[in-house]
Amino acid sequence: MSRVDRGHRMLWCGLFLVLLGLLTGLLVPAVANPRMGLSAHLEGVMNGLLLAVLGLAWERQALSERAETALFGLALYGAYANWATTLLAAVFATNRRTPIAGAGYGGQPWQENLVEASQVALAVAIIAACALALWGLRRRAE
Repeated sequence: MSRVDRGHRMLWCGLFLVLLGLLTGLLVPAVANPRMGLSAHLEGVMNGLLLAVLGLAWERQALSERAETALFGLALYGAYANWATTLLAAVFATNRRTPIAGAGYGGQPWQENLVEASQVALAVAIIAACALALWGLRRRAE
């Protein structure tokens, strides 16, 4: 996939995630933990905007092909997993990794474990993606 194609794909995926986040807002009253449902709504919108910004800035990246591929995958995984895991936490009403939004709730141990493992993995991915993006946007000596 060319650099322009990746940027366009990232932009499209970002705006699609914004749409998913907006639609998630309609589900807030229907989930077990509405406060976490609101968090899922916001995660979708915010992470979608992050992907859209990355897509718009894609051609300005100064990364190798390998690093660019890593950034693309990590950013998409981290953003979509953040929305999906937060929505899952709202449905399961888990609280182990989200004590504020999950206050007064608690899921089954397997649900807590699943959400916690997903949150840790996505956090690593999105932090790595942000670091790569910042590295790619460093000022080039010319």
